[in-house]
Amino acid sequence: MSETVRQQAQAALAEVDKITAVVLPEPAPANAVVALNDAPAPVSAEIRRRMDELDMGNTQSIVSFGSAAQSELQEISQSMLQGVRNKDVGPAGDSLRNIVSTIRGFSVSELDTRRERTWWEKLLGRAAPMAKFAARFEEVQGQIDHVTDDLLKHEHVLLKDIESLDVLYDKTLNFYDELALYIAAGEAKIADMDANDIPAKEAEVQAAPEDQGVMRAQELRDIRSARDDLERRVHDLKLTRQVTMQSLPSIRLVQENDKSLVTKINSTLVNTVPLWETQLAQAVTIQRSAEAAVAVRDANDLTNDLLTANAENLRQANKVIRTEMERGVFDIDAVKSANANLIATIEESLQIADEGKRKRAEAETELQKMESELKNTLASASARKDGLGGQVGGAAG
Repeated sequence: MSETVRQQAQAALAEVDKITAVVLPEPAPANAVVALNDAPAPVSAEIRRRMDELDMGNTQSIVSFGSAAQSELQEISQSMLQGVRNKDVGPAGDSLRNIVSTIRGFSVSELDTRRERTWWEKLLGRAAPMAKFAARFEEVQGQIDHVTDDLLKHEHVLLKDIESLDVLYDKTLNFYDELALYIAAGEAKIADMDANDIPAKEAEVQAAPEDQGVMRAQELRDIRSARDDLERRVHDLKLTRQVTMQSLPSIRLVQENDKSLVTKINSTLVNTVPLWETQLAQAVTIQRSAEAAVAVRDANDLTNDLLTANAENLRQANKVIRTEMERGVFDIDAVKSANANLIATIEESLQIADEGKRKRAEAETELQKMESELKNTLASASARKDGLGGQVGGAAG
């Protein structure tokens, strides 16, 4: 609900309380018509004044007898009907039903932000639950503002109608009392004609000469006809008074219904709609708080996971570091292995050296042997050369 409508509803609250606090009196008009002879002096004077309005020789005077009392009532009724025709508004009940339908059509269950959107919803680009809820909230809020504005207009119209009905009730009650005076005046006039005018005219007819008898008889007939017209008019006034008496409680009933509706509308504007908006705002806030709590929980879970992982990593790293710190520069097994390899290498080197020395000695022996053999061979070859040469030369000489 807009702030303007809220302020106007609060401003109208005092007027609503003032009107609804008034207890409407039950209509209790007197049913009996006081006759002229039984009426007190002021009332009898009023009855005689209305009798003077009658011109029994004028049919229009008889037909319109008592209609002047109704003119002011008709003006008020016509004014109210014209006001109804000029109102371009729907019934207030429709606005109340609209606001109920709008609120019922809005479901807070749409706030289920934990629900993951389906593949189809993602494909269609449908908003996430919270975004969809926010959009729906804005739409409903706009509808509520429109309906509450209409309700405020209905409230002002009904307040004016209640006041107008008060005026109409007073004027109707006055008209009811006025009709009693006209009825009493008409009945008194009829009684006077029955007791005086008609018998006097009958006497004139009886006493009239023959040449005037027809004229006097016609005058008697006219007087009796006027009397009957007045009697019928009085009867119509009695029926009108009865209908008027029945309209009085109807007016009060409409006023009571309007008062109840005004109270309901004002209560809706001042209490119900703000309460609903408060509850809705709380629902949104609670949901947002829940989302924040989930985020905090996730952050705490992440922190705990990091602490656990870091502690485990620290333990592993500390184990490696402390192990390395407690080791010597060289592992004893590595030293032993290196020493064994070194000894084996030295021994192997000595064996190779001894083997090389032996082979060199053997080679030297072989070299000496081969040298000796070579020398012997050379010497043998030289001796043979000398002997063969002398023999060859001697033979040639």
